[in-house]
Amino acid sequence: MNVLASPAQLRASFLRWALFMVPLILLIGFAAGQLGGPNTAWFAGLVKPAIFPPPMIFGIVWSVLFVMIGLALAMVASAWGAHGRGAALIAFAIHFIVTQSWTAVFFGMQDMLSALMVLGFGVASLLIALALIFRVRRSAAMLLLPYLAWLCFASALNYQFIAENPDGGDRGASGAATRVQL
Repeated sequence: MNVLASPAQLRASFLRWALFMVPLILLIGFAAGQLGGPNTAWFAGLVKPAIFPPPMIFGIVWSVLFVMIGLALAMVASAWGAHGRGAALIAFAIHFIVTQSWTAVFFGMQDMLSALMVLGFGVASLLIALALIFRVRRSAAMLLLPYLAWLCFASALNYQFIAENPDGGDRGASGAATRVQL
C-alpha cells in the first residue's frame, strides 16, 4: 500500500533532520577550527592581501553558512524516497569533511599551496554535490549557493596570500612555530 505522508509529517521529518544536521555541521566546523587559527606569529607576519576582510567577519559568515548548510542537508535528508538522495548526501559529506581540513593545512601546517588545493577540491566537489542535491531538492541547492560563493572568495583570498607571500611567510619569526602533522 502506497500512502503519501501528510504535510504535518513532512514538516516533522524536516524539523527532526534540521535539529540533527544544523548542530552536527556547527560541531564539525567548530572542531575543524580547533586544528589551527590565525593567532600565530606566522600568520601575523604574513602580508595581508587587499581583499582580506576584518577578522571578525569570518566567524559571522561561517556561522551563518553552517546553519544554511545544515538546513539544506535537512531538506535533502527528509526527502525520503527521492531518487539520488543517498548519493547527494554522500557527495556532500565527502566534500565537507575534506574541505574542513583547510584550517589545519593553512594555519596548522602553514602550507598555503596545499590549502589552495584543498579549496580547489572543495569548489569542484561542491559543484558535483550541488548538481546531485538539485535533483533531490532545488531549494536546498539554492540555499547552498552562498556557500559556493564564499568558497570561491576563500580560494581567491588564499591565492592572494600566496601572491603576497611568495616565500610562504617567516615560519621561525619568534623561534616557535605551531605545526599540525596529518
